[in-house]
Amino acid sequence: MKIKGLLWVALLVLPLAAGAQQHRRKVRKADAETREWKYEITPVSVGAKGSVVVAVWSDSANPVVAGEQAKKNAVHGLIFKGMPANGAVPGKRPLVPVSTGDEQQQRKEAEYFDRFFEDGGAYMRFVTLTSEEQQVTKIDRRKYRVGVVVVVSYDELRRELENRGIVRKLDAGF
Repeated sequence: MKIKGLLWVALLVLPLAAGAQQHRRKVRKADAETREWKYEITPVSVGAKGSVVVAVWSDSANPVVAGEQAKKNAVHGLIFKGMPANGAVPGKRPLVPVSTGDEQQQRKEAEYFDRFFEDGGAYMRFVTLTSEEQQVTKIDRRKYRVGVVVVVSYDELRRELENRGIVRKLDAGF
């Protein structure tokens, strides 16, 4: 009798564990794709004081995961790439331009940003989805391009990077 019970439990638990493992594999793959930082960022509008509304286009094999990765891409874009101007929306320069500083400072910043962009990392404090609605376009058999509109708290993000010593304060040098 105990053997039948254990057999039933195993039959119920194994598919659940396999599904969880498959989900983790998809997330790891999406994280690897995100670390390549292949995305496009375009301005949508100026948000509330100190925030910007941007559309982020991310490519991924899984459209659900790409939507989540778009939040990372939006914050990454404003930090390292900046944002082009679009009609009434002024452009933004990158907060952290390509560094030519000393190697030790670059390593320190790289360690900080690795932790910053971890799943559920500090970047989440600065970005919110405007809605759960996504625009999904199939690129080829295995790839989707997912467009998501997000709000980034630009001023708070800048303050965070200033406090960490990564970005110079605006009043520095006066």
